[in-house]
Amino acid sequence: MNIRLLTLRRTKQVFTVTFFWLPISFFSLLLIWNTIPYFNFSKDFSFIQERAVLFLQPIYNWSFYIHIFAGMFCIGTALLQFSSYLLKKRKKIHVWSGRVYVMVVLLLGAPTGLYMSFFAKGGFAERGLFMFMAISWFFFTLKGFTTILNKHVLAHKIWMMRSYAMALTAVTFRVYYIILYLYDVPLTLNYEMSLWMSVVGNLMVAEYLIYRKSKAYLTTFTT
Repeated sequence: MNIRLLTLRRTKQVFTVTFFWLPISFFSLLLIWNTIPYFNFSKDFSFIQERAVLFLQPIYNWSFYIHIFAGMFCIGTALLQFSSYLLKKRKKIHVWSGRVYVMVVLLLGAPTGLYMSFFAKGGFAERGLFMFMAISWFFFTLKGFTTILNKHVLAHKIWMMRSYAMALTAVTFRVYYIILYLYDVPLTLNYEMSLWMSVVGNLMVAEYLIYRKSKAYLTTFTT
């Protein structure tokens, strides 16, 4: 029986790594790679050209570059936060990278994201969704930080999973957009659908994982 349980657990671990973490890691690193060229500060990118008037304003211009830097850093750092190896063997790396992640989100990523949401592409609903993303990212991260300061490990894990779900919308949005583009969905509709699916979908997945793992977390940290 123990052998069967051990085999089942190992199978689940392999399945999770293969079909969850590997795709997330690949697309996260791809997003980071594709974002790096923006820091030559060229105005030839389509995103910048579409918003040329906004980029004439120093506050929007700097907010954009700060936001994409914060996004790159947070997406890359967050991959380390959920490593069971680091938690067990290299806890200091987890702690310090987590602290930097929190500071970057609270001081850079979320505030600039909230400012830029007022000028986001799309209608009122899409701008409202961007505002929700920025505010919830800030709130989830802050809760994750305050709970670990109070030694509430389970609550910390839950809130940081929600924080990561918001950070990961930058990745999942592009995945959905490419898929819908291949199915010839009109660009405007594609943008709106990809945005809503990434935010709502990420939150639903996070809540599902929290529901599935909360009992395991409780067992781990109360025994």
